[in-house]
Amino acid sequence: MLTPPRTVVRREGGLYALERALQRRGFRYVAGADEAGRGACAGPLVAAAAVLPEGRRGEIDGLADSKLLTPTARERVHDEVVAKALAYAVVIVPAEEVDARGLHVCNLAAMRRALASLTVRPEYVLSDGFGVDGLDVPGLAVWKGDRVAACVAAASVLAKVTRDRLMVELDGTYPGYGFAEHKGYITADHSTALRELGPCREHRFSYVNVATVSGRAGRPPRSRRPGRERSYEPMERTGASAGTVGVASGEQPRPPAPVGEDVVMEGGVR
Repeated sequence: MLTPPRTVVRREGGLYALERALQRRGFRYVAGADEAGRGACAGPLVAAAAVLPEGRRGEIDGLADSKLLTPTARERVHDEVVAKALAYAVVIVPAEEVDARGLHVCNLAAMRRALASLTVRPEYVLSDGFGVDGLDVPGLAVWKGDRVAACVAAASVLAKVTRDRLMVELDGTYPGYGFAEHKGYITADHSTALRELGPCREHRFSYVNVATVSGRAGRPPRSRRPGRERSYEPMERTGASAGTVGVASGEQPRPPAPVGEDVVMEGGVR
């Protein structure tokens, strides 16, 4: 029995080499998935997925890992990805959901939801850093995937720009925390504001620094959020009608499902 030849990805091929190697092996639609906001202690977690066209039609001028781009460059690249992508989807998970389900569970579920919402069905999935289970197509977790694969970099930019825009909006709703500057990440100014103002409902009470200043550090992580206040609700923004996860799609959005309905990596449904 003949063994199929190995797929060789040449370093000099640049950001598009991995996708093109997969396409040469018959995987025409390669999707990339990434997230923004894992390390933030305030604001939503945002996941995105994107499928770029084959060949030169899918090349995005200046595309790179979103963290390496200036805000102006990210906005420009974001708009070009939206214009050129065969399909893309963005999922927004509110801070309350992160507290209720756990960060890693929400992250995996949001990326699954983004991939499932693509109007072009992927034949192969590349994800940044760790694998996404529960998919019915082959996939590969790529270390620093947003610097290695164009479709992952495109998803990275979609997620980052969407989240940054949301944090600027939240800065107007919750003044004094500096959300527009630090985007909910832990900085000296953010920590000072937390101590002086206390957390707002957009903070993640399952994070130790927020739980500590709220006086709830001794409670189990998922009982730290006070009450069951409704957190930031992205439904109106994306046009979806129900659920706790908003989906913005490059074409027609599919009805969103709550993150809790997904099967997770460790231990089944939470």
